This record gives sequence, structure tokens and C-alpha cells, in this order.
Amino acid sequence: MKVYFAADHAGFELKNLLLEHVRTLGHEVDDCGAHTYDKDDDYPAIIASAARKLSQDIESGVESRAIVLGGSGQGEAMVANRFRGVRCALYYGKAGEQTDATGKKLDVISSTREHNDANALSLGTRFLSVDEAKKVVERWLATPFSGEARHTRRIKQIDELG
Repeated sequence: MKVYFAADHAGFELKNLLLEHVRTLGHEVDDCGAHTYDKDDDYPAIIASAARKLSQDIESGVESRAIVLGGSGQGEAMVANRFRGVRCALYYGKAGEQTDATGKKLDVISSTREHNDANALSLGTRFLSVDEAKKVVERWLATPFSGEARHTRRIKQIDELG
């Protein structure tokens, strides 16, 4: 699977580490920037480059995902979610377990995939260690969408809004 990466200055270092880590997991990666560290860069255009590619893949039926990084991850998720078909979840630290309607225990990362079929993940780098980020990315990439009718129905409703 192809994974697009993008980060501003706050996520630059972690992005570069995660690129290599995701390659070792057997995925193809595309570094959409920033390609050099600039403490004054602005994230919208950088994040948009990855989200745009993901959106184009979605329209073409190509399975891919995106991982975007920033200080809090908030703005990055907002930018990514502007693009058609992109469903970007935000993660900036352990939020504990939750229980779904069937009684299954879930963690936040797994539920973004199982329930929402999130195809983009925004990481708040100021709240994560490198090890935690690696583990989260591994779990997120490995977790499939459940395909349950109620989740499929809701995702279709989301996609029809835009």
C-alpha cells in the first residue's frame, strides 16, 4: 500500500523517522514535504499536497493512506479533511479504551479504522514519543475496516455531505 506523508517544521523530524519505519513494514511511501526544515513554514499547503494525492487515489480506486504531522495535529487534520473522500483522524496520545455496540473493547486508533475507515491519520507530535508514534502508525496501518453495515452507512453519509 502507498502511504503519503506530510509535515510542517513541528513534525519534520518525526516524519522522516516514520517514513523509514513504514518502509520497513513493506509499504511504499511518498514524502510530500516539507523536504527541508524551515521553522517558519506554514502547514496548509504542505498537508494539502498529501491530502490531494490521497483524494485522487480514492477517486481512482487506488488503496492508499496518508499520515500528516504537526505540533498538535489539529490544523493538519482540518486541512486533510477538506479534500473529497479523505477521512482524517487525529491522534495525540493515549485516550484509553472504549467499548463498541457489540461490547468489543477498542482503542482510539483501532476504532478510527474499524468504525470510520479513516484513510488519513494526523499526529500531534508535541504529545508523542517516537516509540509511541511508531506503534500507533503500525497498528493504524494494520487495522482493517470492519465493513459492518452501520459503519458503511455512516461513512456513505459523510461522503455525501461534500
